[in-house]
Amino acid sequence: MPTMLKTDNSTQPQSAAQAPAVPSAKTKSSHGDKATTAKGGTGRRKRAVAQVRITSGSGKVVINKVEKVLPDYVLEPLKLVGETNKWDISILVAGGGYASQPMAIRLGLARALIDLNPDFKPTLKHAGFLTRDARERERKKYGLKSARRAPQFAKR
Repeated sequence: MPTMLKTDNSTQPQSAAQAPAVPSAKTKSSHGDKATTAKGGTGRRKRAVAQVRITSGSGKVVINKVEKVLPDYVLEPLKLVGETNKWDISILVAGGGYASQPMAIRLGLARALIDLNPDFKPTLKHAGFLTRDARERERKKYGLKSARRAPQFAKR
């Protein structure tokens, strides 16, 4: 299906194969070329999923298209490797709650930093930022009131 791209104040149909690549969305470039790279990582915690993209910038954080300030413990991976205020962070997060979303963001940020520079991996791994917490909510079983709570027992 042809897409409509706006060029020189006119619209011309172009196929997806002819569409020019956007340089800021490049993900396979060299690690030294910060101006045109966007590195990403995915973090999960309970039901929360965070897609984190980092691009060179001034330290701006955008979560679900709204600029916000993150708590310090979420930005700890950046502080540990000394990359604070060098990157703009764009985050899409869904699911989970107030506790699990920031932890998913932190894991995604650590993974994005490794995508940016593999030399950060030993430092981040030793600090525990690359460990995915696998604890999930246990499902309810039939015959029980919740996952493990049994109905009250009546002796007589």
